[in-house]
Amino acid sequence: MTEGENINIEAIRKTLLDRQAELERLTASSAESREIVELDQTLQGRLSRIDAMQQQEMAKETERRRQIEQQRIVAALKRVDEGNYGYCVQCDEDIEPKRLALDPSVPVCIKCAER
Repeated sequence: MTEGENINIEAIRKTLLDRQAELERLTASSAESREIVELDQTLQGRLSRIDAMQQQEMAKETERRRQIEQQRIVAALKRVDEGNYGYCVQCDEDIEPKRLALDPSVPVCIKCAER
């Protein structure tokens, strides 16, 4: 980062750690919604089973996205620790501070993201 564009690394670290903790809480609280759907016809009708299966798949997809975000946060924290935070992992150019403010875990600059 250039001198005029200093970012508060400790504030970034706290934001990343807070989001990581929030994702972990969401994962724990939504575990039941990803469990196997009971398909006993005596317990519920066909449409209710289909609806339950659809909700389960949506919960699984949401969890998959959480896992991806958690991986990005871990990688961003590693870049913070190594002193590489704020630089694009592809071209090594500065990532705009506004882009980092929007998503502190973003790994690439806008040019590389558009490719």
